[in-house]
Amino acid sequence: MRVTRIWQRMLCVEDTIVDDVCLEADCVVVSVRPYKRRQHRCGVCGARCPRYDSGGGLRRWRALDLGPMRVFLESEAPRVRCADHGVVVAAVPWARHRARCTRAFDDTAAWLATQCSKAAVSELTRISWRTVGRIVTRVVEEQGPQHSRLDGLRRIGIDEISYRKGQRYLTVVIDHDTGDLVWAAPGANKAVVHDFFDLLGESGCRRVELVSADAAAWIQRVVEERCPDAQLCMDPFHVVQWATVALDEVRRDVWRNARSWGLTFQANSLKGARWALLKNADDLTHIQRATLAGLQQTNKPLYRAYLLKEQLRAVFQAPPDAAAELLESWLVWPRRCRIKPFVNIARTITDQRDRIVAAIRHRLTNARAEGLNTRIRLIARRAYGFHSPDALIALAMLSLGGLTPALPGRS
Repeated sequence: MRVTRIWQRMLCVEDTIVDDVCLEADCVVVSVRPYKRRQHRCGVCGARCPRYDSGGGLRRWRALDLGPMRVFLESEAPRVRCADHGVVVAAVPWARHRARCTRAFDDTAAWLATQCSKAAVSELTRISWRTVGRIVTRVVEEQGPQHSRLDGLRRIGIDEISYRKGQRYLTVVIDHDTGDLVWAAPGANKAVVHDFFDLLGESGCRRVELVSADAAAWIQRVVEERCPDAQLCMDPFHVVQWATVALDEVRRDVWRNARSWGLTFQANSLKGARWALLKNADDLTHIQRATLAGLQQTNKPLYRAYLLKEQLRAVFQAPPDAAAELLESWLVWPRRCRIKPFVNIARTITDQRDRIVAAIRHRLTNARAEGLNTRIRLIARRAYGFHSPDALIALAMLSLGGLTPALPGRS
């Protein structure tokens, strides 16, 4: 095998001629040039174009290290005149357009960013974390259209996530059939959801059959407008969460009343009963079960609120055929219980009844979206150095959207 071919294999480059290799003080510089058929092509579209000028002369691209030595590819960087994109730098087979690193280096750094902390990636690749962010964004922009993430969407989930202090939100869309993150954008409002459906197109909107979401009006109104044939499913987790919040509100009211009446012992016992009331019945300890038994004897309204919460949980655990009837039966109790927080919940559930019943019938929840949100928060912690949501979104798409590139030399 020729030495030049060995260098091509080590550098992970194709359609490239290796002219010379020299050793500088702290790095290896490899002089290369593209095959003749790959010369004078537009860096954006790849079309063959006439040469415009020599550009900035010789240019270097960072390649994968060889042992402890950094490696750079050096070549001319002429500019060409494209009929569609004007004067641009000519494409090279070893690097993406406007990149200062080779494809193999980009893919390796992007893969590491999905597996390691920012300190580990920066130390291993010997580049700054902001450079890693630009690499991740570049890799996603190239791979996104090839994967056609929005094609064939039928069951989707829409949710928002806070990724940074100061009311900084992302709106995320998942595919329930694959479990992948398919789209994300900064912001949490109707305009952002409209942007997603604009990207999906009219034909894509018509294919959507089920949409899971919470009770946010800015999601529901846009879905009803853009996908009139789709069934909107209200996430059961948020419905039970309403009852949990209402139960804690009742407990606080009873605790405040006990303190105002000078019943210190009863107030302290109610304060310590919070977790016994909020935990699932199956997870209670013996002490917490005894606490609930005491509340049953001494505080009927609070214990009744606890039973309302638990029976609402049981509704969503019942078989789909029986759950809708159980929900109707449950609504009778809070309407008559005269416990104000649960009266308000009954009104809200009545307004959202069709969406809740659809979630029960189709067994569609936002659990996958909530799970992805947790993983996005972990990515945000790992990518704390990112000062832009675009880099975070790109890293989330790499990790959760099926866009992670293979390491060089692996399939």
